[in-house]
Formats: sequence, structure tokens, C-alpha cells
Amino acid sequence: MNAPVRPLVLVIIDGWGYRTDSFGNAIAAARTPNWDALWQRWPHTTLAAAGLPVGLPEGQQGNSEVGHLNIGGGRIVYQDLTRINLAIEDGSFYKNRVLSKAMSSAASGHALHLMGLVSPGGVHSSTQHVYALLEMAHSLAVTNVFLHALTDGRDEPPTSAAGYMAELVERIGTIGTGRIASVSGRYYAMDRDKRWDRTERAYRTVVEANGPSAPDPVTFIQQSYDKGITDEFLVPTRIVPPGESPPPPIGDGDSVVCFNFRPDRARQLSHAIVDETWDHFERRHRPRLAHFVTFTEYEKGLPAEVAFPDEPLPGVLAEAVANAGWQQFHTAETEKYAHVTYFLNGGREAPFPGEDRLLVPSPRVPTYDTHPEMSARPLTDELLDRLRSGRYRFIVVNFANPDMVGHTGVFPATVRAVEVVDAMLGRIADAVLPAHGILAITADHGNAELKIDENGAPLSSIFSSALP
Repeated sequence: MNAPVRPLVLVIIDGWGYRTDSFGNAIAAARTPNWDALWQRWPHTTLAAAGLPVGLPEGQQGNSEVGHLNIGGGRIVYQDLTRINLAIEDGSFYKNRVLSKAMSSAASGHALHLMGLVSPGGVHSSTQHVYALLEMAHSLAVTNVFLHALTDGRDEPPTSAAGYMAELVERIGTIGTGRIASVSGRYYAMDRDKRWDRTERAYRTVVEANGPSAPDPVTFIQQSYDKGITDEFLVPTRIVPPGESPPPPIGDGDSVVCFNFRPDRARQLSHAIVDETWDHFERRHRPRLAHFVTFTEYEKGLPAEVAFPDEPLPGVLAEAVANAGWQQFHTAETEKYAHVTYFLNGGREAPFPGEDRLLVPSPRVPTYDTHPEMSARPLTDELLDRLRSGRYRFIVVNFANPDMVGHTGVFPATVRAVEVVDAMLGRIADAVLPAHGILAITADHGNAELKIDENGAPLSSIFSSALP
């Protein structure tokens, strides 16, 4: 008779950082009896989740993608942000073949459209990359350059975009190339949960040049703040300065460069622009582009030219498990499913032999502070069913609650999210430990441990804490 499988269960708690100060700390404010008991009984340490230890520039905060790549890689994985920064520093960025082709095409009488998140956060994009694109366009004599600026409010403070936009306007004037054609909050333009009504609003403004207008981006943002609308939720709006013609739609023969380097929140709008088979809303205007360029590969099969292709990452955790001949199970709810599959597996879409996966749908709510439980309970139910089957030697699960609720900046809801995850930890520990299995608990980056700034204002961004 075969000996029972002793499972290794890896629990990744998204946004659960380690911070001893209790001020603004939703984890410290929460009731966490299971976490406390595990921390006191079993060996533990802390890990770095920012800067050079995770392949980012010094001082740069981590994020979910970076955390899972490094957990799965088992080594320092140099990130797209670092690779692109180095290309700018050594000058190879300005000779990039894919970017050069798109810009040269636009210089011959068509327009160049630059689209992405204008934020120094380094999570999805970098303002330094925007400036490098504008400088490159200027050097190649591209005269019609339109910038479709998406605003953050999640990985950066919720009312910081006005300052970044003012800086962008100033840099455009200094470089001598470019015009801000539209502004849109990431809630609309960077949805990743198939909420097509949001994507449609961004598409109508960015691609079709329809929708409300404002005289300049900074005034529009400030007026939105006055209405209680923060950066993430800025309504897609065209920018039409007094005395100037409105920005044109993206036209046939134009080139588009999407400068987000993180794929997950750039896919939906990209599909709407270039995917002929895409049918989630009516596209009254779909341009026949000369070039559609993405900084990184957003998805296999997307008809795009990639400026900075992925670099292979062999020997990741899931591959090692597969090579040992073990069965494994990866699961998360919608918000973090890509992280425990694609990112944990080093940017590989297909599962390894013996790797089963399950996506548990996230609740369809406007913001997760209204439902901080998210799908933690059904996710845990599924995990425990697979654990009891005795089939899997390795199981990995991601709990999204502290991160996704933490991003709302609502402190009581974040406390509740932490407590929900603690309860799920208790259920998992009660199943794994009596079976003589191994329970490993960690996080990918911080968030819930600092949700209030020194002025008492809510914080919605990730915090560069150590991790358990």
C-alpha cells in the first residue's frame, strides 16, 4: 500500500506586509488568532519585496507580478521595468527596431498614438519611459504625436495625477513633441475583469475621440477632485485646448505604442483596438493600423509587435515539481489567477505536466470595500477538497483580499479582509498539519499594513514593507 501523500501547501497572502508600528496598520488592528498562533509556534523570518532583491531599481516598490515571479523563480528575476530602464541608459532604447519602425511610419504623414499609465509608480509603467518615447519621436521628426494618458490612484496616492500631469505638460513643451489627447482613469481603461462597459467608455474616447471634453488635463483633474472623483475613477475625457481642433480618432495608417509593461491590465483595451474577432461591444470605428506595438508581450495571439520580448526563465518552482513527477494544483480567484499561474510559472501560459488549475470567480462589485470577503471562502473550500483527495503533492493558493480591499483605502474594510483571510488560514492549517504536511505562508508585497498616512488621510497604494 502506498504511503499517503504529505502535501506542501504554499499560501500567498496578497498585500500582507510585515510592519511593527500599529498606526494605520489594518493587520495590527484586525483579530488574527490563527496567524498569531502560527507565528508564535513555527519558525519564521521576513523577506524583502522591493528594489534590487526582487530585480527592481533601488527603492522601487514591488507588486503582485514581481512578487510571484520571484517566488516562482527561486532567484532574483530582473523585471521589465529594470530592463527598459537599462535600455534607456545605454541608448539601445532609441534604436529599438520595433519602436523605430512604428515611429518611422508615423513620420511619413500619419500619427503616432502613445497610450498608457502616466505614473512614476513602476508597477504598470514609468513616466521615464513616456519621456524617452517623446524624445525618440522628436529625434525621428514625428510631428503628429498624441498621448492618451491613463491615471493611477491605486499604486500611487489617489490625488497625485494632477502633479504628474503638470510635469508631463512641461516635459512635452521642453521636448517639443506631443499633445495630450485624452485622460482616463484606470478604472475604465485598465479593467481586467471583463467589465466591458468600462472598457467601452475608454475605447470611445481614446480610439473614436468621442465623449466629454476639457480644455486642459490639469484643470480637468483638479475639477474632478472637487467633485470627489479621484485618479483611478477619472471619467474618460478628450482634451481640447481653446482655439485648437479636437484630437482626431486613431486613424487608418496610424501607429499605436502601448507603454504599459505589465500585461494584465493592458489586455482588454488592446484587444478592443486590434483583435478582429473581438465582439464584446460594437466598435463603430476600428482603425486599420500600420503598427500596434506593446512594450511587452501582453498575450499570446494578440496581433501586436513587441518592443521588449520576454526573456526565458527556466527551472521555476512549478517546473521542478513537474520534473519530480508530482501532481500540483494552482488556484486563486479572478483578480490573482494570472499570478499563481502565468507569473508564478515564469511567464508561461501553459501548465506543466501534472499541473491542474482552478479559477474561482471574484464577486462582481464596483469596489471590494463593499465585499471584503471577496471569494476567500469558496476558494478555500476548493483547496480543501483537492487537499483531501490525496492527489496533489504541491498546492499553491493566493488570497487577494488584503491587497484588493487595501487598494480602496477604506480602513475598516481592509481590517475585515485581513480577518477573513485569517479565518481561512485556520481552516487550511487544521487540514494540513494533522496530515503531516508542510504549510508555507508568505506574501508577494505589502499593502494592508499601512493604510493611513501621517496626516490621517487614507492610503490606497502598495507599501514597501518586509514580508513574512
